[in-house]
Amino acid sequence: MSAVFDVAADALVARARLELLFDPGSFRPVRSAVGDGVLAGSGRVNGRVVCAWAQDGGFKGGSLGVRGGETIAGTITRAAGLGVPVVGFPHSGGARLQEGVGALTAYAAIFRAQALAQVPQISVIGGPCAGGAAYSPALGDLTVMAGPEARMFLTGPAIVERVTREQVSALDLGGPKVHGQNGVAHLVAEHDVHAAEMVRTALAHLPSRAGDALPLHPPADPAPGDPGDVLPDRDREVYDVRDVAVRLLDGGDLLELAPRWARNLVVGLGRIDGRPVGVIANQPKHLGGCLDVDGSQKGAWFVDLCNRFGVPLVVLVDTPGFLPGTAQEREGVIRHGASLLRAFSVATTPRVTVTLRQAYGGAHIVMNSRDLGADLTLAWPQARIGVMGPRQAVEIVHRREIAAGADPDALADAYAAEHLPVHEAASRGFIDEVIPARETRERIAFALEAMR
Repeated sequence: MSAVFDVAADALVARARLELLFDPGSFRPVRSAVGDGVLAGSGRVNGRVVCAWAQDGGFKGGSLGVRGGETIAGTITRAAGLGVPVVGFPHSGGARLQEGVGALTAYAAIFRAQALAQVPQISVIGGPCAGGAAYSPALGDLTVMAGPEARMFLTGPAIVERVTREQVSALDLGGPKVHGQNGVAHLVAEHDVHAAEMVRTALAHLPSRAGDALPLHPPADPAPGDPGDVLPDRDREVYDVRDVAVRLLDGGDLLELAPRWARNLVVGLGRIDGRPVGVIANQPKHLGGCLDVDGSQKGAWFVDLCNRFGVPLVVLVDTPGFLPGTAQEREGVIRHGASLLRAFSVATTPRVTVTLRQAYGGAHIVMNSRDLGADLTLAWPQARIGVMGPRQAVEIVHRREIAAGADPDALADAYAAEHLPVHEAASRGFIDEVIPARETRERIAFALEAMR
């Protein structure tokens, strides 16, 4: 296959990615005469104006030069000025060596434009994305990795081997599986068509820019069933909190973000009565719903994302606390837990918290408790809230009795009955209302309508 044919094929791929994103026939190119391996322009996505750019991975190895950098930075700046989202399709090995420092300054201009833009920014990775090109997705709001050829890394396998003597493939260094698990990629698509669908869906939940009204859609019924029926009869049994979420959301649709990263916390976008919401929920299916370092980072990132774009938050709580252990302390769980605390504390977007089954200790506070600024705190009747679980509590409070032969299970049951029922917290004003699970969607919908 000739080099000329490769370049032409890659140019067609870049153009096809743009056409897949936009409504049919709506794409209008800009700076097309400049070229330099970058295609850019604007069009409509679900009827809304969106700007976009795509790199031709076959043009000088997909390297970024000065003129191409100007096109990308200009597209982002134009989107920010128009107040519309911008979608990028980076496909690059990094700065163009032949242009030296000029290529580096081109990246700097792109990064600054991204940092200043107050519009949704989404990146789609469909091929290699190395060096400076890898920073651009991380500076945006959402990153999609599309297909088996998607790669992201700051330094490629050859340099890694030369510097560290470590042999690793490009797939193992920066493939979709790697970045799906570490949170760099928020969505993983099977191919370019799937990626375009994901981007279009994500944009349908976000405003055109920070401060604008959210896009509304016709209301739809949630997945059938009482959300309370999802919870098992026994407290120690696990369940999938996503099964609760889909019984609250329009059409039962949840666009889950970073599902393979910090699986003990579920975050995603959905709608209630046609209004976009962000869902953040403890996942009892993993680590029993405990919060940890990764979960705290994931939660803080998502709360910040929703707050910047005014997406209301629905917080579903079922957690026994923070995950204990030396590994967590060494990894800085205090610092990362504080980042989630801070994110909720400063958030101004409407927030509703629903305690499903349990919320103990610092995790109760961190998960958008009343005094962190939640606008409405609800709980299901069987929920328990306290400083810690009953068994752990009696081991401290009644340690002498237990040492003398008292039954710890009986003591735990007595402690739980006296101190942990949610009605105790509600009677003291720490929970706004205890409601049947079947009323949860209606109460959230009414609250969000009132808080508009």
